[in-house]
Parts: sequence; C-alpha cells; structure tokens
Amino acid sequence: MAKKAGLAGRRAARKAYKSAVATSPPGGGKRFAAVKRVAAAGGARNPGAVAAAIGRKKYGTKKMAQWAAAGKKKK
Repeated sequence: MAKKAGLAGRRAARKAYKSAVATSPPGGGKRFAAVKRVAAAGGARNPGAVAAAIGRKKYGTKKMAQWAAAGKKKK
C-alpha cells in the first residue's frame, strides 16, 4: 500500500477537489485529476483506478468512455 500523506496534505487535496468540483463541468478532466490527488493522498496504490471506478459509478460506463476517448483525442 502506498504511504498516506500527512494530515495537511490530505486536507489540501480535499480542498483542491472541492474547488475543482465547484468550478469545472464534468468531462473536462479537472474533477478526475482532483479525485486522483485525493486518492493518492489517502494512500491508494492506483489513484487513477480509484478515480475511474468512482466516475463509472456516478456517471456510468458509457459516459466515462466518451470522456476518455475525448481526452485521448485532445491529447
């Protein structure tokens, strides 16, 4: 298991997540990145997988796949 960030680091990641959720629309990638940071601060082994699982549960597999394809195309 990855090492947890300190309390200040976890709080900072959570604050950044709340800011990203309040200011960016779904599908832009900022929310996904913020969830990854929070998961990493919490000690997740694979923060990207955690963020993807949360996104699939909230938005559905089809919508997440569309956003992933759009992100790859944009990159």
